[in-house]
Amino acid sequence: SSDILSTAGYDSIIQHLNNGRKNCKEFEDFLKERASIEEKYGKDLLNLSRKKPCGQFEINTLKRALEVFKQQLDNVAQCHIHLAQTLREEARKMEEFREKQKLQRKKTELAMDAVHKQKSLQFKKTMDAKKNYEQKCRDKDEAENALHRNANVVNPKQQEKLFVKLATSKTAVEDSDKAYMTHINALERAREEWQSEHVKACEVFEAQECERINFFRNALWLHMNQLSQQCVTSDDMYEQVRKSLEMCSIEKDIEYFVNQRKTGQTPPAPIMYENFYSPQKNAAPSGKATGPNLA
Repeated sequence: SSDILSTAGYDSIIQHLNNGRKNCKEFEDFLKERASIEEKYGKDLLNLSRKKPCGQFEINTLKRALEVFKQQLDNVAQCHIHLAQTLREEARKMEEFREKQKLQRKKTELAMDAVHKQKSLQFKKTMDAKKNYEQKCRDKDEAENALHRNANVVNPKQQEKLFVKLATSKTAVEDSDKAYMTHINALERAREEWQSEHVKACEVFEAQECERINFFRNALWLHMNQLSQQCVTSDDMYEQVRKSLEMCSIEKDIEYFVNQRKTGQTPPAPIMYENFYSPQKNAAPSGKATGPNLA
């Protein structure tokens, strides 16, 4: 800015860097929240897999497929729990990066605050010196004008008093002029130091912002890779279930059931009608009659 006291540009940079830090914090919180969701989901899946019956009375090949299904579901649950741990680790890395940049920036900001204050203080001193110098000049001019107005005054004492006042005002002007020039030179040194520090600060902040954007971009990229890998891993586990289902044979399971539960090779004979009064009914097992034939 053309205004020597303005810090608008510097303030804008600091605001942008603070916003960048907040963005990192938001992503860090996002990862923590996602980790909590993944962990809860994984634990719920684990409980579902281990505690909830699912086809417990199935047999043979379908039973084996269901066992693979339950095992792979357990593995998927463990993967989600592991992903939660990975996401928390990534959130910790983001937090460490954020705090590291904060500490690095603090040194530069303290140096800039110091030169800002020095420049502002010196500017105030310079302006005060300028006002004092201008007032002394006006006092001298007034003394000269008074001496000219009273040039014809015969009173020697009054004339002497005017001369003394003029001489004093001239000395005051010279002194204030020197002080004014001294402050101008000091202000220029403070301005040059501030400008030099400002350039250094901008270089530091630019490097930090490049590093932050790169770190943030890579963190997001890595997060996508982790989620993609989770999908690939889950799909591999689901593929195991599909393969086990491919091995499931309806004919084999039916045959297995029959072999396990069969009760004999011969079906029961037909039940024949027996007349209560028929000779056969009253015949002895040996074939001999045991009483009169009353048929």
